[in-house]
Amino acid sequence: MSYFRKLETKLTHLLELLDRAERWLIVINADPDAMASALALKRIMIHRVDDVAIARVNEITRPDNLAMARYLRIPMVKLTPTLAAQFDRFAVVDSQPHHHPSFKDLHFSLVIDHHPLSEEHPVVADFKEIRNDYGATSTVMTEYLYNLGIRPGKLLATALQFGIKTDTASFERAFCDVDMRAYRYLTKFADHALLSRIVRSEFRLHWLDYFSRAFISMHKLGTGQYVYVGEVENPDILVVIADFFMRVHEIRWAAVCGVYHDTIVVILRGDGMGRDLGRYANLQFGDVGSAGGHRAMARAEIPLSVAEGRNVEFFIYKRLLAPRKRAKVRPEAKPDAKPDVKPDAKVAAQPAQKAPVKALPAGTAAAPVGAPSVSDVPGVPGVSDVPVAAVAPDAPVGTGAK
Repeated sequence: MSYFRKLETKLTHLLELLDRAERWLIVINADPDAMASALALKRIMIHRVDDVAIARVNEITRPDNLAMARYLRIPMVKLTPTLAAQFDRFAVVDSQPHHHPSFKDLHFSLVIDHHPLSEEHPVVADFKEIRNDYGATSTVMTEYLYNLGIRPGKLLATALQFGIKTDTASFERAFCDVDMRAYRYLTKFADHALLSRIVRSEFRLHWLDYFSRAFISMHKLGTGQYVYVGEVENPDILVVIADFFMRVHEIRWAAVCGVYHDTIVVILRGDGMGRDLGRYANLQFGDVGSAGGHRAMARAEIPLSVAEGRNVEFFIYKRLLAPRKRAKVRPEAKPDAKPDVKPDAKVAAQPAQKAPVKALPAGTAAAPVGAPSVSDVPGVPGVSDVPVAAVAPDAPVGTGAK
């Protein structure tokens, strides 16, 4: 049995596409798998075309991604119309033409990816390979190098290993046997000390201030924790903090909230054993923003205007506590119109029932109509038990990023 699948016919087709008189631009939405795959494709093309370059459509902000690009010397430039005009053909790896708005003006001659195909957006290219059974595009590129008899250099092998490692979450996410074989094969050529250095480059020094805020604002939610960080310069900070909390033994799930520009972002992480966080996010926030995800990881984004000047920390805290029977679909807003949040029609149609009104501390935002008060939720501290930061008088929340 061959170590990898045989690709003679496919690679013959690929090599026939490469012309020594043409200039190629490899376009990516830069992340570890995309950068590694682009570097491998460039290695295949470099001696077979006039010129080949790599262009990214996004800004790289995560410290580990920046470390990868720097330590592994991955040459990338920002995609612009002026740059695109200098090339004859275009390739995209770890993405498909409909995955990013910046791709729409380019005709791709080559597409290699591992994400599922979309019936609404069929991929049309002179050469394409979509392996949605693979955990990473880096695995596909490792197979190509192997079949072409190209031994990956130290930096390229390290990049491909990191690409497989990140997209499979160190083989904790969906992967196949070929991903493991590719990773093991690359081990012979990669620089393991360099790989460890990249993996450990998770934080920036000034991010420790956000961790300090997180530790101060921890609110217990059953087996989980809710944390409010305030304004952040990048939502990636919330992801890093949420992942950190999942390394604490007693915490089964965590919700980390922050404000980025004019959007409230909530990142949820869990151990995958308890509640379905994707469904939970949709139930709690689907009526006021976009929300969803997987069982162990989810995300919600809510326009800051929905909070209407209320304390954002307590606004999200109460929504995480409020029991909801089903997800509410947010009505599609007209362009330039404010979000129109309406109560559930069935609830509104029921006759109003009077109930004892509990006094709240001065400045506390009232609970949403139809939702029980915090103190009525079993096993959850009442309003008076909420930390001072959560019940402080409402104050305008700045929307500018640092």
